[in-house]
Amino acid sequence: MKQQQPQHSLASDKTERFSSRGFILAAIGSSVGLGNMWKFPYITGENGGAAFFLLFILCLVLVGLPVLVAELSIGRTGRGSAASSYSKAGGPKAFRFFGLLQVLAPFLILSFYFIIAGWTVHYAVLSFSGELFQSTDFDGQFGGFVSGYMPLVWHVVVMALTALIVIKGIAGGIEKFNKVLIPALIVLLIILMIRALTLPGAAEGVSFFLKPDFSRLSAEAALVALGHAFFSLSLGMGIMLTFGAYMDKRQSMGSASAAIGAGDLIYAFIAGLIVFPTIASFGIAPDSGPSLVFKALPAAFSAMPLGSFFGGLFFILLAFAALTSTVSLLEVPVSYTMERLRMKRTPAVLLVSALVLLVSLPSLLSFGLSELFTNPGGKSFFDWLDFIASNVLLPIGGLATTIYVGYFWKGASEAAGLRAGWFKIWLFMMRYVAPVLMLLVLLHSSGILTLND
Repeated sequence: MKQQQPQHSLASDKTERFSSRGFILAAIGSSVGLGNMWKFPYITGENGGAAFFLLFILCLVLVGLPVLVAELSIGRTGRGSAASSYSKAGGPKAFRFFGLLQVLAPFLILSFYFIIAGWTVHYAVLSFSGELFQSTDFDGQFGGFVSGYMPLVWHVVVMALTALIVIKGIAGGIEKFNKVLIPALIVLLIILMIRALTLPGAAEGVSFFLKPDFSRLSAEAALVALGHAFFSLSLGMGIMLTFGAYMDKRQSMGSASAAIGAGDLIYAFIAGLIVFPTIASFGIAPDSGPSLVFKALPAAFSAMPLGSFFGGLFFILLAFAALTSTVSLLEVPVSYTMERLRMKRTPAVLLVSALVLLVSLPSLLSFGLSELFTNPGGKSFFDWLDFIASNVLLPIGGLATTIYVGYFWKGASEAAGLRAGWFKIWLFMMRYVAPVLMLLVLLHSSGILTLND
């Protein structure tokens, strides 16, 4: 059944539309954020290395890509914000609630993601100046930094840069930005990979990352891999719904999704070839957890020839990756504000940025500056926002998409533009496989379902 075109469209202005190449770069930029350089190495280290990486690839292909095709198809058909895409594409009005959740999720993520992005910029400056390596107490150095007021300064810097890019719009801002940053990221990745692979003892790290030991896998690891495959593609957070609204109608949905998935996977692969050889060379445990990047790796750079230079490049790489994600995340609530309040882009960006900064303040204070936000309910305010957004809202968003496409959206075939055979496979995945797996991820990530090895 042919869907009626909505009367109001975010992409009605040609300047608010991606070119085919620009769309793919922007979508890859969204997916290659801090998750693949910061989170992916430590969860891979905690879950057995190469076998977990293979499991991640499997989850990315079997679940991540079908949901990616679904979100982009809904966005391109509805041509609205994440909040209105479901209903504008022709589905039940009840799904507007889930669309609103996919506006709330990136808003909350931005409030703590800006903070981490600020950390990366700070560490890049410290590394290039050599100040980072004046003391070997990297744990104390990081703790002293996050419990002070400098994170607020860097937070504002990163937020201002992000806002300036988004103010310039889709074609003139987000697309142009990614056309510069993505090639720059590739150059930095290659330089750092070569440096890591030529370190003494690097082969042990490569073996850990690429030689699978399937005995180390568990049901718990499978759900972690599935959750990260979903998160790394920026699914469930309104980004792909929003980007779909700015997508050219003639662009192949299948080809675009495959290119985005390949870009995400290549980035994760190179990230592993940077981190694991480096930590193996300097005797750092691969399961060091979230502190791996900001506490363990500086110790490696301090002992490396030209460590200040390579450490600076590494944190610049993290900062660039973070910016490509913050730009995408900010566009989601901005597009909603423009649509809902009929605001022009610049005031919408300024309003949303101000609100994000306001919500960020308790997280900034939760690292020891205020007892009120440091440990409410057993978690810091920062950790609570991360938990609610990443572990609850994102899986709910993904589950809603699979149910919508699998059971309620009559225009799915036309919107996806897949060949008959591929469409049947895709619809089967969206009806019977993805919803079950997304429900398991939601139950596991929210703490309701606990699996024992």
